[in-house]
Amino acid sequence: MTPFDRSRREFLALSATTAAVPLAGGFASAQPQDADAPLIAYVGTFSSPLKDVLPTQVDLPPGNGRGIHIFRVDRATGALTPTGVHEMGTSPSHVAVNGTGTHLYSANETDRQGEQKEGTVTAFAIDRSNGNLKPLNTVKSGGAGPTYVSLHPSGKFLFVANYFGGSVAVIPVFDDGKLGGATDVKRDAGKIGPTKAVNAPKGSFAFSGHDRTHAHQIQADPSGRYVLHVDLGLDAIFVWKFDAKNGTLTANAPASVSLPPGDGPRHFSFHPNGKWLYSVQEEGSTVVRFEYDADSGKLTARQRISTLPKGYAGSNFCSEILVSADGKFLYVGNRLHDSIGIFAIGETGDLTHVGDEWTRGNYPRSFSFDPTGAFLYCCNQRADHVTVFRADRKTGALEFTGHYTPVGNPSCVTFLDLKAKG
Repeated sequence: MTPFDRSRREFLALSATTAAVPLAGGFASAQPQDADAPLIAYVGTFSSPLKDVLPTQVDLPPGNGRGIHIFRVDRATGALTPTGVHEMGTSPSHVAVNGTGTHLYSANETDRQGEQKEGTVTAFAIDRSNGNLKPLNTVKSGGAGPTYVSLHPSGKFLFVANYFGGSVAVIPVFDDGKLGGATDVKRDAGKIGPTKAVNAPKGSFAFSGHDRTHAHQIQADPSGRYVLHVDLGLDAIFVWKFDAKNGTLTANAPASVSLPPGDGPRHFSFHPNGKWLYSVQEEGSTVVRFEYDADSGKLTARQRISTLPKGYAGSNFCSEILVSADGKFLYVGNRLHDSIGIFAIGETGDLTHVGDEWTRGNYPRSFSFDPTGAFLYCCNQRADHVTVFRADRKTGALEFTGHYTPVGNPSCVTFLDLKAKG
């Protein structure tokens, strides 16, 4: 029996497992140190309402979050215990921890600076005794509405995708973890796709980003030689050659690869082998598998598959996409269907749909595995909570643990294991 066949009474019968987060004057409060170093979860949120919302802003964040929420993770059960909040009123909707676990960076999506109403990015030092955050500095993001940040494998550069600005930026990271001014900013340009996705489900009215350019994700390939970013409005994935000395981007040849008109690529995920890349389309509700040539940076489409169960009709907006660390399964978020689609990855990289798991909340924006891959944490944006699932590594199935963690408008979750050396 699938979760969608079960009574919703199950949802109502389960109680929340965490208490309210204590305040500490805008800083995370210190906690006693146990014999074993803790596993920390950081949850980025929408912490201020957008006053100038575009008609296509389907998320409509009311701003129930309070900044970056910090939790201690129970390694055995997956449960989250709040340890503090770093309060921010600028919607740190996406956060990333560097490879050494010493610094965290946030994309402040609702910040507005200067005539161009640019967003900002903030650098934090991490207290490795408890995971608390200390702000270091804040710089402009190179465009409005920064929605995604990621680090170059060297740790010396931060990449930013500015959703409302339709741009991507390269920001240097100094030895002390602070950020410098952008070394390069690229603004997307081209023909905007149609408002109706070619591959949308029957009866879909899903329309979110085909009014203008919308950069939604930027990330280096595993080698760090190339940087890829998606633009939802242009229905394209761009590939850049990266100069790791000067922090600049140069268009690859070809410079981009197109997705079906109107489908709206949102996020992508590399397979651990570095040879396959999977792109999820927000409005088309599809995943496209690409062969990736690491030498040339070339993408070649090989498969397209729906993110939804057979027979689904109506509107749906896809969100997150994630390949498991062992490379055996792929997970995709469906907003409105409110599920995580589960796919097995075959020997050639092709996908087979094996099931769906109800997220136990409304509008799953993002999700992530803990460092061990044993638990998956889902940010249900409109339900104002994070739900926890145990992952079956043999079948890919997700089993709800019964743990709900209240967080206002959660947007993303990332982890730091303080047992690891910084």
